[in-house]
Amino acid sequence: MAEGSAKLNAFPVFMRVDQRRVVIIGGGEEALAKARLMAQSSAELVIVAELPEPQLAVWAAANGVHLLLEAYRPHHLDNAALVFAATGEEAADRAVVEDARARSIPANAVDRPELCDFYTPALVNRAPVAVAVGTEGAGPVLAQMIRARIDQMLSPSLGRLATMAASYREAVDQRVPKGLARRRFWKSFFTGHPARAVAVGDPSAARQAADELLDSRGFELGHVALVGAGPGAEDLITLRAQRLLMEADVIVHDALVPEAVVAMGRRDAERIAAGKRKGCHSKTQNEINALLVKLGREGKRVVRLKSGDPLVFGRAGEEMAALRDAGVPYEVVPGITAAFAAAADFGLPLTLRGVASSLVFTTGHDLKGEALPDWARLAIDGATVAVYMGRSTAAEVAGRLQNAGLSPDTAVAVVENASLSNRRLFHGTLEDLPALATRTDLTGPVLTIIGDAVAGSDFSHSEPLVTHAKAPVPARIRE
Repeated sequence: MAEGSAKLNAFPVFMRVDQRRVVIIGGGEEALAKARLMAQSSAELVIVAELPEPQLAVWAAANGVHLLLEAYRPHHLDNAALVFAATGEEAADRAVVEDARARSIPANAVDRPELCDFYTPALVNRAPVAVAVGTEGAGPVLAQMIRARIDQMLSPSLGRLATMAASYREAVDQRVPKGLARRRFWKSFFTGHPARAVAVGDPSAARQAADELLDSRGFELGHVALVGAGPGAEDLITLRAQRLLMEADVIVHDALVPEAVVAMGRRDAERIAAGKRKGCHSKTQNEINALLVKLGREGKRVVRLKSGDPLVFGRAGEEMAALRDAGVPYEVVPGITAAFAAAADFGLPLTLRGVASSLVFTTGHDLKGEALPDWARLAIDGATVAVYMGRSTAAEVAGRLQNAGLSPDTAVAVVENASLSNRRLFHGTLEDLPALATRTDLTGPVLTIIGDAVAGSDFSHSEPLVTHAKAPVPARIRE
């Protein structure tokens, strides 16, 4: 049979169980698992078990579930909509299924697909929205894996949004013409301003946005999301960022954002490279600001994808100001900044009790002026300092900090391409740091971490910055 033409032996349906009796026969783990699943519905749940395990009894009492402490009898199935046989014994389960079929009641025997009239799915619950994943009993673990993937994709607020949509259906039918206009309305409703307001827990703003959408018959001003793409590895992007990428009409991305992350966006989304990498600026910041405003005014859903976190050396402040001045709605989605990824690569504690209790994020360019920045004094007092984009200024950073009083043997960790499979790790001390500027083999983004807390790192996978360098001695030993 051709790929994709296989026939289903069990056809998926959604069965009404509101206030209907669902009976579970059994008192062990299998019965408890099915009870927990069915408790997500509004069914009247009854469990029959002469000697239930304590965990089942406690759960039933806590959830208001009727637990009959009786030996099973066929009459327990009377008037049931569904029956679950979960005794753990094949003969007993078979008897329950036969009794249910005699009453024309669909039955499920737990872990016995050959006895089942129906199969219970792996369920993604966003009531009233539900996604059910089934394998006809062939692969429950596979169904759970698929369920987990789908669960990540769907906003936790989707159920509340669907409930609100139901309250607008009659008004939409009366005021918005069928066809393109109505499809545009519902698309904007479920992905636009009403959805975003519901997601942040503001029902009044959501209704106001829905009313405005109704008045405009589905047209709304666009929206720009300033999204952190994380340090590079695509599986370090947030679930919210992934959802927005899947909804975007346009993705405006920086040069440092890997193609694997950009590719997570909607397949037909327009992709615009904004550049802004050292020595390769394809667009100025003013041009990017103007582009975001233009796209927003055209009604586009835009993801402005930035490496790391948008609010850390990402010039998001200028873009937010431009959007705010233009009246274009926007939001910020945080990302994992490079310092955290670099620290994780090293097994490096950015704070260490009794050694370092504060953090500084900076760029090497901050040391180009005559006056020593305030953060340099914090470093001298024990703060851990993360220097972004500092390879070319490494010698200046090291010299200025030593001249200010920071010890030459202060520990230093350097990571190129943090979080990626091709990352490179180096260790040394502050007096070794100038060697970084001469490393022509480092072509990826480099982050340097300086401070006594660095001495607590795992140096087993790093190489010395200079050939004579040794792993720094932990600060608590030196002291």
